[in-house]
Amino acid sequence: MVLGDLASSIGNVVSDITGINKTTKTVTGSVVLVKKNFLDFTSLTSTVVDGLFELLGNGVTLQLVSAENTDPANENGGKLGKLEALEYWNLTYTPPLAGSDSLYKVSFEWDEELGIPGAIILRNNHAAEFFLKTITLEDVPGEGRIHFVCDSWVYPDKQYKQPRIFFANKTYLPHEMPAALRIYREEELKALRGEGIGELKTGDRVYDYALYNDLGDPDNGADLARPVLGGSAQYPYPRRGRTSRPPSKTDPNTESRVFLPEVLNIYVPRDEQFGHLKLSDFIAFNLKGLVNQIIPLLEAYVNLTPNEFDSFKDVDNLYFNGIPLPTDLVNQIASTIPLEMVQEFFRSDGQQLLKYPVPQVIQDRSNPIAWRTDEEFGREMIAGLNPLLIQLLKEFPPVSNLDPEVYVNQNSSITKQDIEYNLDGLTVEEVILYIYLSFSLFLGISLMIYGRDTGTDEQKAIYIGPSRHTYALKMINEYTEAKTYASRTILFLRGDNTLKPVTIELSLPKMEGDKIGCVCKVYTPGEHGVEGWIWQLAKAFVNVNDSGHHQLVSHWLNTHAVLEPFVIATNRQLSVVHPVYKLLHPHFRDTMTINALARELLINANGIIEKTFCPGKYSLEMSSVIYKSWNFMDQALPNDLKKRGIADGDIKSLDDLDRLLIKDYPYAVDGLKIWFAIEKWVRDYCSFYYKTDETVQRDPEIQAWWKELREVGHGDKKSDPWWPKMQNLENLIQSCTIIIWIASALHAAVNYGQYAYGGYFPNRPTLSRRFMPEKGTPEYAELEKNPEKVFFRTMSSQLQSLTVITVLETLSNHASDEVYLGQRTPNWTTDAIPLAASDAFNKRLAEIEGEILKMNTDKTLKNRVGTVNVPYNLLYPTGDVGISGKGIPNSISI
Repeated sequence: MVLGDLASSIGNVVSDITGINKTTKTVTGSVVLVKKNFLDFTSLTSTVVDGLFELLGNGVTLQLVSAENTDPANENGGKLGKLEALEYWNLTYTPPLAGSDSLYKVSFEWDEELGIPGAIILRNNHAAEFFLKTITLEDVPGEGRIHFVCDSWVYPDKQYKQPRIFFANKTYLPHEMPAALRIYREEELKALRGEGIGELKTGDRVYDYALYNDLGDPDNGADLARPVLGGSAQYPYPRRGRTSRPPSKTDPNTESRVFLPEVLNIYVPRDEQFGHLKLSDFIAFNLKGLVNQIIPLLEAYVNLTPNEFDSFKDVDNLYFNGIPLPTDLVNQIASTIPLEMVQEFFRSDGQQLLKYPVPQVIQDRSNPIAWRTDEEFGREMIAGLNPLLIQLLKEFPPVSNLDPEVYVNQNSSITKQDIEYNLDGLTVEEVILYIYLSFSLFLGISLMIYGRDTGTDEQKAIYIGPSRHTYALKMINEYTEAKTYASRTILFLRGDNTLKPVTIELSLPKMEGDKIGCVCKVYTPGEHGVEGWIWQLAKAFVNVNDSGHHQLVSHWLNTHAVLEPFVIATNRQLSVVHPVYKLLHPHFRDTMTINALARELLINANGIIEKTFCPGKYSLEMSSVIYKSWNFMDQALPNDLKKRGIADGDIKSLDDLDRLLIKDYPYAVDGLKIWFAIEKWVRDYCSFYYKTDETVQRDPEIQAWWKELREVGHGDKKSDPWWPKMQNLENLIQSCTIIIWIASALHAAVNYGQYAYGGYFPNRPTLSRRFMPEKGTPEYAELEKNPEKVFFRTMSSQLQSLTVITVLETLSNHASDEVYLGQRTPNWTTDAIPLAASDAFNKRLAEIEGEILKMNTDKTLKNRVGTVNVPYNLLYPTGDVGISGKGIPNSISI
C-alpha cells in the first residue's frame, strides 16, 4: 500500500463532495519528543538545519487514520485525515538538557466521516531524527482522550519505504483488529521483518537473524579465528541479530569486525539501542573497561613486582587507598580514547583511576577475612553469584555415567574415611550431601570432552578413536595460559541449614591405552599452616571453575544469548497492539544492544573473557557444548530446583516451599516468591485476552511467533521434544512466564552481585596459572615460606585481576534510567482488567520486598547474611543507581 502522495491527496479533501454539511471539529493534540542528542550534548548542526527546513515548510506532519471507516481509494485502509504540521518547532526551541522532553502542539481538522482515529501517520521532513515518546489527542468525539505510546526513533521520511505509523494504545488480537487498521498492522510487521538481504544502516528498523560468525578475527591472525556457532550439529547455538557487516577477507564465513570508537555503531534496530541516559551511563562505567589497554603502562606504579600482587595487603590498597595517576599518564590515556569518552572519564574518575569501590564481601572490617571461611564458601553456592549448580548427591561415592567403551576410571575416588570425621558425628548414610560439579564436569560429566572436526593442527592434536573427540581440559592446560582441574566438591547440609564443604576432588586427564582416564586427588579441610593454605587453594580452584561456568553459561548463555531470539521473533511476528507483545516488550529493553557490545568487547577472540577467564580461547565453544543440553522448560525455577534434587517433588505454589530440602536457600526462596508473582500476573493478563484454548490455536501471530522461535531463533534445537506445542492457554502462560523470569529475575540473580563478590578477586579468581603445589617441589617449599605470594602466583595475574575488577564494576551497575520489574510506561493499555492485574503484581512485589527485609534480619536464617555480613538482596525487586547489589530490572540491559 502506498501511503505517500495518495495519502496526501485523500487527506486534503476537507468537504463532502455531495454538498451535504458534515459535523467538523478541531481536535488538538500534544506531541512529546526528544530532539537528537548524543552523550548529553545537543546536535546543534542538525538543529539549525531543521529550523531552516521549518522555514521552507518542510516540517513534521501528522495524519489521522480512522479505526472505523475504510476508504476504497486507500486499498480499504482507514480513511485518512488532512496532513497537519507540528506547531512552532523553531519558536519553542531551547537547548535541552540530556534526555529532556520537548512538547509541541498540533491541531487536526476532524469530521464525522473520519470517526474515531486508531492510528497516526507521521512524516519527519527534517534532516535529523528525533525520539518520539507520545502523542495525545484531546476531546475526540465519541472517545475523549486517545493516547499513542510511541517510544520510537523517527528518522527523515526519505529513509523509509513507507511513512511511520503509530497505533493508539488499544490492544487487539489479530481477528479483533478493526478492519480499517488491519492492512497497516500487516505492513508494519513486513517493514520490521525486512527482506533478509542487503546492508542494514543506522536508523533501520529491521529485525533479522544471523549465526554467531562475528566472534573471530581471522584477518588479524590465524590464532584469532573462531568457529561459527550455530547452524551445525557440532556447534549449536541460539541466533543473534543480523548486523550485515561484510565478510572478513580471510574467511568468507566470518563477519568482519568493528573496533573502537566504531563499536558504538554496530547495527542494532534503532529502537533497541540505548537511550540517552543509558548510553551516557554505559560509557561512563565502561571507561574502566578500557583499562585493559593501559594497565601495562600502570604496572610500574602499582607494584614493585612486575605484573603480580605479592600479598592481600597489596590487593586491599586498590579499594582502601587507591593509586593516583601522574599527569603524563593521564595524557597518554586521553590520546587513546575517543573525545566523548575522555569527557566522561575525567568527570567520573578525576586523577584516581585505580581506586575501586569496596566490594561488599570485604566491607565489614570487623572480620576482614570472613570471605575465606568454609561457611562463606558453602553459602555462596546458594546465595552468591552462581546459586544454580549445587545438586543433591544421590549416590556415594559419586559415579560417572560416561560410556565405559570410551572412558575409564571416571568414578570419584572420595571415600567415607575422607569425610565422615567431618560430619558432626553422623555417618554418610545419615546425612544429606550435596555435590557441586565444576564447569569441566558439566561439559563432560568428568573431563570436558567435546567434538572438533576442523581447526588447526594444534587444535586437532588429540583424538579419541574414530569419534575424533578432543580432550578439552588437556587442550586448555596445554594451549592456553590456564592450569586447571576438573573438580567435585561435596558439602554436608548441617542441622542449621548451612552447607559445610567436607572434601574437594581435583582431577586431570590421563590416557589409558585408547581410553580416557583421569588422575584424581582428594583434599579435605585444613585450618592452619601449609595444610590450611592447600585447602584455600583447593577452594580457589573450585571457584576458578565456577567463575567460568557462571560467566559463560549461567550468565551469558542462559540469559543473554538464549533470550535474543525471543526479542527478534517478538518484533517480527507480533504487532505492537498484540497483547503478548505488550506483555513481553518491556522485558527486551536494551538486550540486543548489550549483546552486540558483548560480542565486540567481551566474548570475542582475544577479548576480555578469553584473556581473563578459564577456559580462554575455547570459552564460547564450550558454551556451545552446554547449549546442546539446553532445555527452555528447565529454566522455569520450579523445574530447575526439582531437576537438581533441591525440591522433593513439584513446587506448584508457595504452599510447597516446605518441599525445599535446603530450607534456607536464599536464591530459591526469594526466587520462588518472584516466580509465582510473575506467573500470576501472566495468568491474569493472558486469561483476559484468551478465553479458550482455541483462541490460542487460531491466533496466526502467536503461531507464527512460536514457530519462528523454535525453527529459526533456536533452530538447532527445533527437534527437541520438550518444546511447548503452543496449543492451549497453559502453554502460553508457561512460556511467557519463563521468558519474563529469564529476562528479569534470573539475570538479576547472576549479574548484579558480580562486583559484591567477584570485585574482590581473591574471593572468586577467574583463572589459575599453576597447578597445586606438591610435597617435595620448590613450589611447596615456597608455599611453606610465603603462602600469600604463592596464592597470587597460582591465580590470576595482576593485569588479569585488574581487568576483571574493571569489567565486573561495569556489569554490576544499575543505570540512572533503570526500569525495574513491574514498572511500565504510563497509558500502555486501555483495558481495565489488565491494568488492575498489573497493579496487583506491583503490590505483590512490594510485599516481597518486605518479606526479604524481614528474612535478612532473622538470625536463624544464617545463609541470608553469612559471616561476611552481606544481605541477600539480589532478588529484591527495586534497586538503586550504581553498585547497590539489589534490584530486578525488567530486562537484560547490561
